[in-house]
Amino acid sequence: MPATTERAVRNSPIAVFDSGVGGLTVLHELLVSLPSEDFLYLGDTARFPYGDKSQEQLRRFSLEIADHLLDAGAKLLVVACGSATAAALPLLEERLKGTGVDVLGVIAPAAQLAVEATASGRIGVLATPATVSSGAYAHAIAASDPHVRLESVSCPDLAPIIQSGFPFDERVVETVRRYTAPLRAAEVDTVILGSTHYPLIAPMLQRMLGRGVHLVTSGEGVVRSVERALGARGLLNERDGEGDYRFHCTGDVDAFRTLGTRFLQMPLGVIEQIALTPARAAA
Repeated sequence: MPATTERAVRNSPIAVFDSGVGGLTVLHELLVSLPSEDFLYLGDTARFPYGDKSQEQLRRFSLEIADHLLDAGAKLLVVACGSATAAALPLLEERLKGTGVDVLGVIAPAAQLAVEATASGRIGVLATPATVSSGAYAHAIAASDPHVRLESVSCPDLAPIIQSGFPFDERVVETVRRYTAPLRAAEVDTVILGSTHYPLIAPMLQRMLGRGVHLVTSGEGVVRSVERALGARGLLNERDGEGDYRFHCTGDVDAFRTLGTRFLQMPLGVIEQIALTPARAAA
């Protein structure tokens, strides 16, 4: 590959996508850890939530988004959504094979961190119904350590509650308390926040689970995976200074900006509303 082409690819953005704004918690970690990189984030807010969608729908949505982000010049795809990762990651890996573009999910990195963190061998996961029913976390945990016991809790309304923009009233507190009860009963010492929305309620979860329970979010593990993937291909951006970040969403731009600012904990700059098209046939 000519040097100018290699440089152009290194300067291309890392693409991150989620059903809504939850994946911005992953983007935040990437922006902090890889400040010289450019990023393009896509939130499929028009079709949020993903947690109650079928596996077939999630695979179709993910392929449509992947095509859009590849057309936008992404050098790496991060599926910052547990439901989409569980349903579509193998399909996306197959679709991108031979393109030179890697695709990474949030489940395996979080599972690995949880296995490393647990002392008792009892891990809990809070996730959407689609993620829990897929068994993706159970498979990932077993692959890391078959002796670890996993307690999975399906939380059908938690991501929509968080995405709706608060406030956290007593109803929300009772909902979270109900979901954490099985984890306390199982005496887990580590809990995976299996939706990228859940870090926004980490203080509430920590209070209910206890100070001794370690909370694992996807962002930290994803950063490691992104660094390794780009480093292996020689695609880390070598610029001095900060890169750029921009946003695409399929729903209302103003709503995305209002809630997204809270999730990202940084200002949102350019946001473009886009329409996704049916996925292209595999080559």
